[in-house]
Amino acid sequence: MYCTFINGKKLIIFLALVIVSTLSVILLSTTKAHAVFYGDTLRKLPIYYVKTEEKKVAITFDCAWGVDYTDILLETMKEEGVLSTFFMVEFWARKHPDYVEKISSYGHDIGTHSATHPYMSKLSKSAMEKELLTSKSIIEQITGKKVALFRAPYGDYNDTLIETSNQMGLNVIQWDVDSLDWKDLTAEQIQERVLKKVKNGSIVLFHNQGKHTHQALLPIIKELKLKGYEFCTVSSLIYKDNYFIDVDGGQQLKTTNI
Repeated sequence: MYCTFINGKKLIIFLALVIVSTLSVILLSTTKAHAVFYGDTLRKLPIYYVKTEEKKVAITFDCAWGVDYTDILLETMKEEGVLSTFFMVEFWARKHPDYVEKISSYGHDIGTHSATHPYMSKLSKSAMEKELLTSKSIIEQITGKKVALFRAPYGDYNDTLIETSNQMGLNVIQWDVDSLDWKDLTAEQIQERVLKKVKNGSIVLFHNQGKHTHQALLPIIKELKLKGYEFCTVSSLIYKDNYFIDVDGGQQLKTTNI
């Protein structure tokens, strides 16, 4: 009788633990689902790509270290009628104001890539603000155009950086297709990576100083055109309002209010 009582007590405890565990899983799942549905992700995210039915793609270049291949890239895109987006570090913009102006005059979009190319998540909020403000200001001073885009160096970010950038009127842009051109891949390897991964609303990461980027760019453009893709700037690709960012970084329009 005593053993039966003990076993019964253990059974009750076991069942109680199972119920608590199950409720916790349901609650967590519900919280995640709620966060996704209402556009309030558990971690604040930049825009990795745009969820769209249109066959649009945005080519982007990070500028930090040189200009050796920039003219070739610009002429290639000019000949193909392609507009892209350049993200510039402040020290690069100050060193090459002629290229900042030239890129802008070709009709390309320009965003900031910070002032000194640090790991932004390691900075204080005030230091983040300084990185964004000074880099944004020099580009605006040279081009006479407002800067509304920011890409974090190394793709490194946290909630504070997203909040700070947004408060300063900057959309934080990541990427969903990485060419890895900074690793000195061959033109063929870059082409294979990019063409394999591009989808509707993709944002492609290149570097203006990539060793073989200028060789890979034209074949990529031609192949994507054959597939029916239209090239656009990041500014014209992203939604400006009534959107949320899904857990995979996809920017999506809100379609209902609940």
